[in-house]
Amino acid sequence: MNLTHAQISELLLNIANSENGTNLLMQMTLDAFMKSERHLHQLEHPGDSANGYRTRKARGFGKEMVLKVPRTRNGTFYPVLLNVLRNEDEEHRKLIFSLYRRGLTTEQVSDVYEEIYGKEYSKQQISYLMKDSREEVSIWLKRKLDSHYLVFYIDATFVHTRREKSVSKEGYYTILGIKEDGSREVLSIVNHPTEGALLWQQELESLKERGVQSVGLVVSDGLTSIENAIARSFVNAQHQLCVVHLKRNILAVFPRTKRLEIGKELLEIFAIETKNITVVEAFENLCKFVEKYKKSYPSLKSFSNQRNIAYFTYLNYPISIQRMIYSTNWIERLNRDYKRVLKMRGAMPSSESVLFLMGSVAIEKEYKSYVYPVSVFREIEELKRIIEKEEV
Repeated sequence: MNLTHAQISELLLNIANSENGTNLLMQMTLDAFMKSERHLHQLEHPGDSANGYRTRKARGFGKEMVLKVPRTRNGTFYPVLLNVLRNEDEEHRKLIFSLYRRGLTTEQVSDVYEEIYGKEYSKQQISYLMKDSREEVSIWLKRKLDSHYLVFYIDATFVHTRREKSVSKEGYYTILGIKEDGSREVLSIVNHPTEGALLWQQELESLKERGVQSVGLVVSDGLTSIENAIARSFVNAQHQLCVVHLKRNILAVFPRTKRLEIGKELLEIFAIETKNITVVEAFENLCKFVEKYKKSYPSLKSFSNQRNIAYFTYLNYPISIQRMIYSTNWIERLNRDYKRVLKMRGAMPSSESVLFLMGSVAIEKEYKSYVYPVSVFREIEELKRIIEKEEV
């Protein structure tokens, strides 16, 4: 049957104006393209004959279509058009994952997706579409690591998590590493209901199983016995306790009217970016400070404990990096990024959901800001070589 262009246009217009007509035209066009592709394939492969069709669901103009995908006997034919549709599905999955990672709930993601693409997804469907993303994050969290790191920053943050029909705050441990080239890498994110030194030792040991053999410095808060856990896992590692945490704890002992004055004294004791004082001298100054005020504020006595000399380890390092290692600020910032994503959701349905979101945040940080090396950290390796040479 030979039709003029005007007749074809009239026919197409009638179809387009009918109910679901636009989708029907698109479906017919895509089916025709794939059938034409199969014809070209048969010309290039004479022995591979047609073998019917299989169905494949796709979307167009906010509605679902069922395409007829041509098959061949040998099974070597695959329409180029399907690659386009598959790439579109992948883009949709990435969009859903990106929205969820940035703090939207599954219900909000569904609303956005419906507004853009005209399709509504249930919470279960959103979770299913993110299945591949969950697997990617899980694999990334178990990946092999480098053998040596310049610095570890370790810290735990607490998130309301549902477990066995009740909700409580549980600990999520993060280890942030500085690689030998000066770039940062999130090495581990794990869940434990509580925080303790033995649990930290367990996680440090797990890094060895993933390839880590040594670390130069570990920066942590003042958790009881954390120094023993670090020493047992990495014998030769130096240890820096977080000065910011200590200052905060000391200031809390004093009334508000004296805190400005005490703060100035603490700035002198914990001098940064200086080589004018040794670790031992700085610790002695802290002990003198405690001696000065302990009569009026007896709770200060614990701050002169010998373990607290680890608050001054940073003085052994080059001036250019002292500000970067005297506290856990870097990992605290990462914890804030976690909380920004988690806070919109209230209590998380499971620890797995928390780890998925925290892992996705860490991956994004690693591929954006953490990938750029902080070159001054290379001075640590230079200092290490000088010390080793002097010892020889």
